[in-house]
Amino acid sequence: MPRSTNDDRPTDRTPPAPTPHPAVVPVLAFAGITVAVMQTLLVPVIKDLPQLLDTSPSDATWVLTSTLLSGAVATPIMGRLGDLYGKRRMLVTSLAVMVVGALVSAVTSDLLTMIVGRTLQGFAMGAIPLGIGLMRDTLPRERLGSAMALMSSSIGVGGGLALPGAALVAQHADWHALFYGAAGLGVLSIALTLLVVPESPLRASGGFDLSGALGLSAGLVLLLLPVTKGSDWGWSAPGTLGMFAAAVVVLVLWGLMELRRAAPLVDLRTTARREVLLTNLASIMVGVAFYVVSLVLPQLLQLPTSTGYGLGQSMVVAGLCVAPLGLTMMFTAPLYARLSARYGPRSTLILGLLVIALGYGGGLGLMDAAWQTLVTSVALGAGIGLAYSSLPALIVAAVPASETGAANGLNTLMRSIGTSVSSAVVGSVLASTANDVGGVAVPTMHGFRISFLIATAAVAVGLALALFLPRTRPAATPQLRASSEEDANLARATEALRGFHGRVTDAGGAPVARARVTLIDQRGRKAGATHSAEDGSYALTVPAAGAYVVTARATGHGPHASSATHAGDDRPVEVDLALPGETAVTA
Repeated sequence: MPRSTNDDRPTDRTPPAPTPHPAVVPVLAFAGITVAVMQTLLVPVIKDLPQLLDTSPSDATWVLTSTLLSGAVATPIMGRLGDLYGKRRMLVTSLAVMVVGALVSAVTSDLLTMIVGRTLQGFAMGAIPLGIGLMRDTLPRERLGSAMALMSSSIGVGGGLALPGAALVAQHADWHALFYGAAGLGVLSIALTLLVVPESPLRASGGFDLSGALGLSAGLVLLLLPVTKGSDWGWSAPGTLGMFAAAVVVLVLWGLMELRRAAPLVDLRTTARREVLLTNLASIMVGVAFYVVSLVLPQLLQLPTSTGYGLGQSMVVAGLCVAPLGLTMMFTAPLYARLSARYGPRSTLILGLLVIALGYGGGLGLMDAAWQTLVTSVALGAGIGLAYSSLPALIVAAVPASETGAANGLNTLMRSIGTSVSSAVVGSVLASTANDVGGVAVPTMHGFRISFLIATAAVAVGLALALFLPRTRPAATPQLRASSEEDANLARATEALRGFHGRVTDAGGAPVARARVTLIDQRGRKAGATHSAEDGSYALTVPAAGAYVVTARATGHGPHASSATHAGDDRPVEVDLALPGETAVTA
């Protein structure tokens, strides 16, 4: 019987993308806001937690630390699971675990049970990268920039809105009502997601790297635990230093193990690419800058005027003064989309960092009245909104479509590490500069100003990193859709001009339209795919420098494969592919 000569060609096919519902972006942004509310809802009662839970202040901090640790562990893992098994499915799972955790916390005042509940709530942090991945997979390209910007900023929006709301509840109701409210928001978010958001058609190849997940989890816990508890344990204590050393050993061994995996939890080769590495490092700095203002301004606003510098505001008023930080982040999303479309996400990141630096610099002299803190909040919100909005766009443009969940999960983790470092460093600064008043440590204006200077220094480092990001040019014409792997690869190739390009022709030299062009790496894994245009042209980005095989196939033609090597720089490599006529062999 006849046997086609192209039996050995790749059989990967990208399912057609579903038509997105008009409410997809608001629903996914609402999921991000729900996560932010979960993170922020205990801020107004932090100082009262030891009494509320009948425990010591050092033990009460575990209620916050447990959420941080579980969120750090869950974010990259849920991102990878989303790439493998469906991003919407994992988004719903993350929110469902959060709801269970909120209900557990709502019915207890026992410390250990509360820690369990807060640990479960931390799993919701995976919603941010999963939402960004869903947007990238399902939205038309003209909506993608502003949508990802809104999703990335939702963590600040939710935090800004939650602060005054949580303060109001804490002042006038049982504090457990905060958890019931978070659970209600989670249930609503799940229902809206199932009703409106389609599942992504894209799936990554390979299986779930369980040993990689365990290794990363152990390394993150060993790293973040002493970061968050160092001020209680002592930064030079043997236990603190020992955990830092153990974290380095575990993460190095984990990295070596991941490099040998065919389907790793985190593709470290992609992560090590200049644009991905520098973006992630800059994300840490933006995370530091975001959290400093969240720690300093509420304390300054609530300190009594008898200190000589405190502004004597209530918990609710303090929350309202800081709320513009998140609201401004939300309003910068459409501005970011226009700026990024014209100048590229690298330029908007640099602009955002410059605005943050101006906000902290001006904030050093704007601490004498509540209205001045409003000005500082608005300026910092605008800068952080632009910076946060740029980060997912830079990541999405640099990684294959099938890895967006894991890659954005890692980027979100970098931001979380930044906020953790910020919390630890600023907490230590405020504690070391505090005055003892009747046995109570009262932060000083000197400590607040040092904290702002630390944030400014972090922004300066982030700006230096951003300046070393490769320049990209915005696409000359917007693509109709970035909902499939082919279109996403073509859009990135147009913007970055990095990878392989050429024409697909038949044996006589005539162009072949809609030919499937696939990029295969040295391990035999698909590294990218696209379809040729009407004139036979195609373009594919490369995830890293190295040797590849570029294959093409089309109906009515035999397959063709060509070996090619790319140096990993911005120079495109031309590879033309001539398809022979379809032949058959009789067995």
